[in-house]
Amino acid sequence: MSDVETLKAEIKKLSARAMNAKMNLHDLSEELPIGWQTVLDVAQKTHDAFAALEAKRAELKAAESATA
Repeated sequence: MSDVETLKAEIKKLSARAMNAKMNLHDLSEELPIGWQTVLDVAQKTHDAFAALEAKRAELKAAESATA
């Protein structure tokens, strides 16, 4: 598997994690004030998931431009 294909597979996994984190944050927001104590933790996990996804997408873009 090429580097680009590997990165695309990693992005797919990270995207799924990010969407799951987004839904967890959304669900939490709908249940407030129940569970308000976990808002910062859930928000941080969501932030981290999207930051990792964005970084991997930038890595893919660089790899694709290097092979073009």
